[in-house]
Amino acid sequence: MAAAVNGVRRACAGPCRERDLTVQAVKAALAAWVAWAVAGWWLHAPVAFVAPWVAVVLVESTVYRSIAHGLQQLGAIAAGTIAATAVGLLLHDTVLAMAVVLPLAMLLGQWGRLGSQGIYAATGALFVLTNGSVSVATSAARLAEALFGAVVGITVNALVRPPLYLRDSRTVLRDATEEAHDILRDVADGLAEGRWDAEEADAWHGRALRLHRLVEQARSTVQWTRESLRANLRRRTGTAPPVGKEYDDAVVVLDYAAVHTAGVTRTVLEAAADDRPAPRPHPQLARRYAQFLCQTARALRLYSHSRFADECDDALHEAVAELRGTLQDLRRDLAGSTTDDPDEVATYGALLAQAHRLADQLVTSET
Repeated sequence: MAAAVNGVRRACAGPCRERDLTVQAVKAALAAWVAWAVAGWWLHAPVAFVAPWVAVVLVESTVYRSIAHGLQQLGAIAAGTIAATAVGLLLHDTVLAMAVVLPLAMLLGQWGRLGSQGIYAATGALFVLTNGSVSVATSAARLAEALFGAVVGITVNALVRPPLYLRDSRTVLRDATEEAHDILRDVADGLAEGRWDAEEADAWHGRALRLHRLVEQARSTVQWTRESLRANLRRRTGTAPPVGKEYDDAVVVLDYAAVHTAGVTRTVLEAAADDRPAPRPHPQLARRYAQFLCQTARALRLYSHSRFADECDDALHEAVAELRGTLQDLRRDLAGSTTDDPDEVATYGALLAQAHRLADQLVTSET
């Protein structure tokens, strides 16, 4: 109950996912009402229920999907209806006709061209065979009502606040960037303070692994947004900017950040393991590396802001330049290290390798 109340509050407060879902629900109801008002109330069509049924299911999450699924659904319904009508007229026995038609309709539903709408071939056949006597006129009316319902559903979805998900893409990308920033800062603080606790390191690594899921969610959302702009009138009127290359670039950068953040946290976790006595880098080296992680976290946040919010290109250039300088210092630190402990050198070398990859990707993206 509390979740429902909070959802209503968010929908009333401003643009959000809850408001988008509410609008889509109202649009689906409107499409069904219009289809029934015309087909059932005004025209008294013999199978008027088909029109609102098709209309309501075609108010999809994107206009492009409404059109694509509408064509597939009409094809499936037509195939099932025609097959059932032909077999029903030939056999004059509903039970026997169903035994013949339904396996064929189910097989037809697996045809790749029909996509997820293939099941409507069997549904269309069932409507023919279970709704009284089979006749060509009734089947033709059923197809006409399905076509009318599809037109109504697609039209309502396209004309009444067609859905856009640009805001969702930006939100998910920013959330993923902020999580990457927070993980790097937490690891940096731990290294700077000399905390090599196995439990804490395991928590860092768990968060880094979950970051991969956030990046995949961001990639999926960007693709969803791009689809929502196809055949969308709001884009044509200039109210929706295109989803440009900056979104794809941001996903690539986040993907690299997730991979190498997981590498950093894995190395720290291995170094903090209880069964490894003293493989940790010298505190001075660890502090230098912590500085690099802080700068990387800041550069990631600035990169996100420069792509989707504030004009902070100068600050991003400065952050990347600092990254380059710190990376050179890390190399010199390793070269000048006098430790004889191979485990310590190996740990710092692994951290340095992840630093190289993180910095290289940020430098490439920034330029």
